Amino acid sequence: MRVIVTRPEPECSQWVRAMVAHGLDATAMPLIVLCSANDAATVHGYWRRLTQYRAVMFVSGAAVQHFFSRCPAQEAPPIAGRVDSPRFWATGPGTISSLVRQGVDPARIDAPDVDKGQFDSEALWAVVQAQAQRGQRVLIVRGADAAGPAMAHGAGRDWLATQLEQSGVGVDFVVVYQRCPPSWSDPERRHAQAAARDGSLWLFTSSQAIAHLSVCLPGQVWAGARAIATHARIAQAAREAGFGVVWESRPRMGDVVASIESAG
Repeated sequence: MRVIVTRPEPECSQWVRAMVAHGLDATAMPLIVLCSANDAATVHGYWRRLTQYRAVMFVSGAAVQHFFSRCPAQEAPPIAGRVDSPRFWATGPGTISSLVRQGVDPARIDAPDVDKGQFDSEALWAVVQAQAQRGQRVLIVRGADAAGPAMAHGAGRDWLATQLEQSGVGVDFVVVYQRCPPSWSDPERRHAQAAARDGSLWLFTSSQAIAHLSVCLPGQVWAGARAIATHARIAQAAREAGFGVVWESRPRMGDVVASIESAG
């Protein structure tokens, strides 16, 4: 059984290597291409106002990378270690690692317990809810779909924003990257078509990857295809796309590997 990993690069190749190390037959098929969004001046403005925020929430490691890459030279990493710097919120270990690589003090990072294996907005809210005080503001650094408005397809982050606003906290958003569908060659398209019917197991860590797959292969029948999804919302998107068998897994590598071995 072959596992099709659909994460954006470079995470896609990293996951493939890790799975191969676990004895799995894995191949990379990134279904999301990330590119910068918003002009540098816009992002610079948020950096210069960063101390006005109680916290900055990053939706992914890519959000960290694109936000910090457009930081004015005099602002980071010094601001990340200042007493008046905001808290840095992350939903998972990949985002935490990205923040630490950018010089953020781990003591200023809030995130769900890694051992519990739930990395989403609901788990983050359980950790940071006590920080939400009326009159404060939180900045959410996120991506957007290339063909849609900045707020599209962001149910998890929109849910968190709703909780904050209901607590009297103001929420601002800055879009720092776009999620684009891949541009496939004919051999790549045939490869994907074969994987729809040859027993391959598709690994989805984003609902947007499933949407892009439908764009890349319009009209493809997925009734005979199998998938593993790392969140209930992603699993539902796979079922709605027509996947015949869909399993759910916690998002940690060890849990995903165990789910794949069970599915095999």
